[in-house]
Amino acid sequence: MEENKYLDDISQIKDLMSRSSRFISLSGLSGIMAGIYAIAGALITYLFLLPEPGTYLTLHSWNFKLILIILIAVASLSILTAYLLTSKKAKKNNEKIWDATTKRLLVSFLVPLITGGIYILIKLSSQHYGLTGSLMLIFYGLALVNASKYTIGNIKYLGYAEIILGLICSAMPGYGFWFWVIGFGFLHIIYGSLVYIKEEKA
Repeated sequence: MEENKYLDDISQIKDLMSRSSRFISLSGLSGIMAGIYAIAGALITYLFLLPEPGTYLTLHSWNFKLILIILIAVASLSILTAYLLTSKKAKKNNEKIWDATTKRLLVSFLVPLITGGIYILIKLSSQHYGLTGSLMLIFYGLALVNASKYTIGNIKYLGYAEIILGLICSAMPGYGFWFWVIGFGFLHIIYGSLVYIKEEKA
């Protein structure tokens, strides 16, 4: 009996230590909303801004600038929503949202993401447009996997899915837009829904 109690105490201490070195799990609803924002942005782009088949956008074209604005808006809304909903979740669970672990999480996430963004801009300036969608998916997936060691939850699996989708996309030029919609839209919604269901059961 004493031995079982001792083992339970050790297990609880290990769990507390693990949680103290990790960021709280992101809100499932924030993942769903991020996917919805991405699909809405993609729909606007598809209906009004994509060039005719066989032609490409250039860095200096007005349509490219508008698409860039949409991408920034989607990312900004996703980040803001994730912050607000995760803050609400943290407050409910009496957890801190900003500490040393959060800083390490952001660094781990942003380094591959910013590196990928700069690389994509370099490729675009060299008029290499075909792999933009796949590169965005791959670098985003790498950022998620790299940051997952500081999160509670299974965000690394979303990262793996994004990387795999990006690699498939690179082998199928001409379909980058649709892979982007699947990766940033539907995968986010699926992942967010699974997390949300788990949260509701908890």
